[in-house]
Amino acid sequence: MSISPRGFVTLSLCFVLVLLASKGSHGSTFTFINRCGLTVWPGILANAGSPALATTGFELPKDTSRTLQASTGWSGRFWARTGCNFDGSGSGACTTGDCGSGMVECNGLGAVPPVTLAEFTLGTGGNDFYDVSLVDGYNLPMVVEVSGGSGQCAATGCTSDLNRQCPAELRVGDGDACKSACEAFRSPEYCCSGAYATPATCRPSVYSEMFKAACPRSYSYAYDDATSTFTCSGGDYTVTFCPSSPSQKSTSYSTPGAGSSGSEVGYTGQGQGYGYGYQGTGSESGETMLQDGSWMAGLAMGESARAAGPPPVVATLLSAFSLSPLVLGFICL
Repeated sequence: MSISPRGFVTLSLCFVLVLLASKGSHGSTFTFINRCGLTVWPGILANAGSPALATTGFELPKDTSRTLQASTGWSGRFWARTGCNFDGSGSGACTTGDCGSGMVECNGLGAVPPVTLAEFTLGTGGNDFYDVSLVDGYNLPMVVEVSGGSGQCAATGCTSDLNRQCPAELRVGDGDACKSACEAFRSPEYCCSGAYATPATCRPSVYSEMFKAACPRSYSYAYDDATSTFTCSGGDYTVTFCPSSPSQKSTSYSTPGAGSSGSEVGYTGQGQGYGYGYQGTGSESGETMLQDGSWMAGLAMGESARAAGPPPVVATLLSAFSLSPLVLGFICL
């Protein structure tokens, strides 16, 4: 049986995509490591349209780890709850990062600010987008690192103890956490709402600049895009709470767009309005507000600003890339 040159190219492309799909169709793993001196209770919230992971909240004693699997296309956020007190039935509450479920499992509820957040959108054959956000405040240091991916795949996060530097007007309790200016003052200029709902009118405040100086790769306010969103393709992620020291991989990364060396290993994040009046689409800055109030990079959500699409045959195959290898094989036949 003879095959035309065009057919040979198509079959070859199918073969390559089947191999890639067999490797990447299972998404990414997230490994959580607790280097804090005390137990933390990670919380997990999947964004609308994404399936829940195997758990939505769990106990993580110090110097232990746990790994979870997420499928391609999954998006959501992680954080650490501190000062928790749960009884034998799993009922209780936490001092910081509490999700309001009254249980160890957050069951679809997000973190109550102030809290340090890690946000992810996993690609379906393209880039993953990820960040660490201080827009909802801060409760403990957090670092995100990547293994096995292709592309920039930079480490990001915040290793500084902002609770020690927190101004009195933002401080929570005896230094348990540090509020954002939006949560503390509820005014439009701090919340990027009303007349301040565009990149042109919402500028960094003295408080967000304090966060940015301490953690140059973390999101510090809603339109803090250029140095705060990171990409990788096909990687697995490690989220470390209270990292004892930045890794060599972390310190070697140069912050994009700002010329900053990022030597402190401040890192990145994505603003997450948590219902404190963030309004507007953020489209001017490449961001989109989700229904739950969080800000996610527009490209991560499949919006505009893309180059022209691939040829029809390639586009069809790429659209099938997120399918299982078996299904992809039938499409190629």
